[in-house]
Amino acid sequence: MNILSRDELQSLMQEKLGTCVSIYMPTKKGIEIQQNQIRYKNMLRNTEERLISAGLRPSEAKDLISPTQELLGDPSFWRNQNDGLAIFFSLDFFKYYRLPQDFEELVVVTDRFHLKPLLPILNTNIEFYILAISQNGVRLFECSRFQSRKITLEGIPESLDEALNLDAFDKRRQLHTGTEDTKLKILQYFKQIDKGLREFLKEKKSLLIFAGVDYLLPIYKEANTYPKLSEKGIPGNPEGLSRNTLHGMALPIIEPLLEQKKEKAKDRYRQNAGTGLTSQDISEIISAARSGRVKVLFVAIGVQQWGTFDPEKMEVQVSDEAKPGREDLLDLAAIETFLNGGTVYAVEPGEMPDQSNVAAVFRY
Repeated sequence: MNILSRDELQSLMQEKLGTCVSIYMPTKKGIEIQQNQIRYKNMLRNTEERLISAGLRPSEAKDLISPTQELLGDPSFWRNQNDGLAIFFSLDFFKYYRLPQDFEELVVVTDRFHLKPLLPILNTNIEFYILAISQNGVRLFECSRFQSRKITLEGIPESLDEALNLDAFDKRRQLHTGTEDTKLKILQYFKQIDKGLREFLKEKKSLLIFAGVDYLLPIYKEANTYPKLSEKGIPGNPEGLSRNTLHGMALPIIEPLLEQKKEKAKDRYRQNAGTGLTSQDISEIISAARSGRVKVLFVAIGVQQWGTFDPEKMEVQVSDEAKPGREDLLDLAAIETFLNGGTVYAVEPGEMPDQSNVAAVFRY
């Protein structure tokens, strides 16, 4: 299995090895393994029919899909699924990705891989940190929307007990009575943590989320000097909670930030409408995306606009149907925008600005 990244996306975009097949399907974990296999088998049958319709002989179609057939009978492959599966193959190329995205079933056969459904995963990502503090330990996690890893902390006491220098009896008495002396010691301890984090976080602009019992968050806020500390924390004692559990508890804090970012982009589109800095014309948008002019692109998921693009002449030809040699121009616009540093929002058709299939905000 491969890990999806910007570099992986770029390599997939650059693969042009004759007939290219892209398969997307939802997958379920655990007891629905057999249902996943049945769905996959049906999609392979559909793929074979598409290949024959595209002009391949039946024997050529069978040869092309043979690597995908091997997955069908692999129980370990189906036991270890995520929310969605994406498979890309051509005659001499085969890659698949288990992804945290519940895809709609889709098979696309063109001369380039169809990548638009991947963009919500890559482009709605966000980096953040979780600082989990309990009486017996301090942990820092560096997180994206879909994964996290523990960061080794240096230069701070390993636990609250160590910082307070309490024996078991005093610890129970003081922490439950909440004396001012104890609070001052906790504040000093948190200042040590903040000092230890300062060097690591000095170039960062990502949100820091505090995980700990409720009464500790106000004290940590007093000690904190990092400007991106979240107002909301993860409540409760994090001791014994796994990295993945804490990550899941942080997501409700992160998701509204992503939604706010998307709504601000929509507002930017509306504010610039009619100024020449926006467009819904796929031909204009593809040329601008290729030149790095597209700052923000909205593109509809589950919709295709077939056609061709000549990068040397910067000419776009739009067509009503999929045929060999044609590609999804919406997909092309999204990929070109993404790889040239723009922001892409691949959204449901009902979320599109002005109910169009594609909408762009230009840099200039």
